[in-house]
Amino acid sequence: MAPIDATPSFKHKAYTALKNAIVAMDIYRNREDIRLDERKLAQDFGISRTPVREAMAQLESEGFVRLVPRRGIYVVRKTKREVIEMITAWAALESMAARLITQTATVDQIAGLRKMLTTFEGGKVRAHLDEYSEVNIEFHQSIIKLSGNRVLIDLAENLFTHMRMIRRKTIVEKDRADRSMRDHMNIIEALEARSTDRAEELVRDHALGLADHVARFADYLD
Repeated sequence: MAPIDATPSFKHKAYTALKNAIVAMDIYRNREDIRLDERKLAQDFGISRTPVREAMAQLESEGFVRLVPRRGIYVVRKTKREVIEMITAWAALESMAARLITQTATVDQIAGLRKMLTTFEGGKVRAHLDEYSEVNIEFHQSIIKLSGNRVLIDLAENLFTHMRMIRRKTIVEKDRADRSMRDHMNIIEALEARSTDRAEELVRDHALGLADHVARFADYLD
């Protein structure tokens, strides 16, 4: 058997760059279609069109782009129903992660969650809203990782990328930021107390609260 080249392929590099670019587009703030030019992307990356085309095929299978015959490749915006379904699935994964954290995580790991939010205590969320938006995303990602369950983490990975985009949009709506901060502190307290059922319930209800917000207010998704 010939040795396998362990260096990242052009396809993988193109896939990672394209996925990061799509996440950074903040697609739910803009109703206009976002078309991706395969030829220009290949030129910008300094590679042939083949690895770009392969990366696009993978992103299409993951629901990030769609190929429209004779028109091109477009970034996908999920419908309201699809977003609510994603949040509901996320609620199941994250609440189980919280349950596992109470059973296996160290004191220092749980303390790390509290440390993330130190800057925003005392009603300072709105004064640092952009920063809090990113920390909010990191907080939820950390809960998944701290579960220590590799299968759960892998299942959540692709879903989280979609969730990241919708969380960035909704955190600035209504009183979502202040409510998010309160919920996070309650979750941390339950995790610190190793209150398994309460931690699981709080995390699930927090996620489903986002689903309810989307159902009532996210008309821009229709």
